[in-house]
Amino acid sequence: MPSLPSLGGLRGRSPDRPAVPVPVPLSAYVVDCGVYVDGARLPGRWSHSAAVEEVRGRGEGFVWIGLHEPDAEQIEGVAETFGLHELAVEDAVHAHQRPKLERYDDTLFMVLKTVRYIQNSSPDTANEIVESGEIMVFLGRDFVVTVRHGNHSGLAAVRHELEAEPERMKVGPAAVLYSIADHVVDTYLDVTDHIEQDIDQMEALVFQPRSRVSADQIYLMKREVLELRRAVMPLAVPLRRLAEGYTPMIPEQVRSYFRDVDDHLTQVSERVSNFDELLTTLVNAVLAKITLQQNMDMRKLASWVAIISVPTMVVGVYGMNFDHMPELHWKYGYPMVISVILVVCLTLYRIFRRNEWL
Repeated sequence: MPSLPSLGGLRGRSPDRPAVPVPVPLSAYVVDCGVYVDGARLPGRWSHSAAVEEVRGRGEGFVWIGLHEPDAEQIEGVAETFGLHELAVEDAVHAHQRPKLERYDDTLFMVLKTVRYIQNSSPDTANEIVESGEIMVFLGRDFVVTVRHGNHSGLAAVRHELEAEPERMKVGPAAVLYSIADHVVDTYLDVTDHIEQDIDQMEALVFQPRSRVSADQIYLMKREVLELRRAVMPLAVPLRRLAEGYTPMIPEQVRSYFRDVDDHLTQVSERVSNFDELLTTLVNAVLAKITLQQNMDMRKLASWVAIISVPTMVVGVYGMNFDHMPELHWKYGYPMVISVILVVCLTLYRIFRRNEWL
């Protein structure tokens, strides 16, 4: 009887042969690719190579291509077409970068951290408040390449807004960079508004009488604020450099807009610093409240121990079974001892109660 082919043979490979990764086309990572001439988007679907040829053949306009979490192999073709520096490309692929601005010959590379507020029913039950992502922007004379990491950092709204205002798009790639920075900083403002509401609610819970607020939740909120701070604070220097004429690729008419974005970022930075200080105060308040509660519990325990020690001592003495003890053979000895125990215990209880130990 002939042997049946193995499952590996049916699949075209032996079972012990490692699987060959299936190549993924670049189009799977491209969110959108547009060609803009005289502020208007040209119709049709474009590949990155055809878009560059069209723009450079015309001698005017620019290309804006958006990528979402590409790998090193897929971004290689884009890097060769636009002449992107290998160090910047490596940063764009691996992400987890601090906000920064770098210049490679005639190309700018800017990293911006994006944040998103996660809605929770209550700040004292939240596990996560701020989700972060990244946007990398390559800016050249006739192109803008955006690389996004994170599902919340979409730029479709920014693109649609710019396409609806051809006068802004006429400025060129610098207008796109400004709009992206403005969009990111506006999300910072929205997130700080939500966090401020959460902190106000947490503050009300902390100082509410007989409330039970865990310090762990405040530490969680403080951690999330620190994550927001890591996104906001390092961005101040890159924005200031763009506003002060760091490169001729940013025309004078756009620099004033970057100064406006820098002003908004300053407002966010001040609010985040205030959040950090306020949360530190709330942590100290919660710890003081816990210490006070522990002291109250210890006073209650000490009071009950003092009350219980009276019958324990008396019963312990009379439980030693000596023959010659006062009132041992007296008819009213037992009721007398019980009465004394009750009177002493009630007296101690009233004293502790009056002193607010019980």
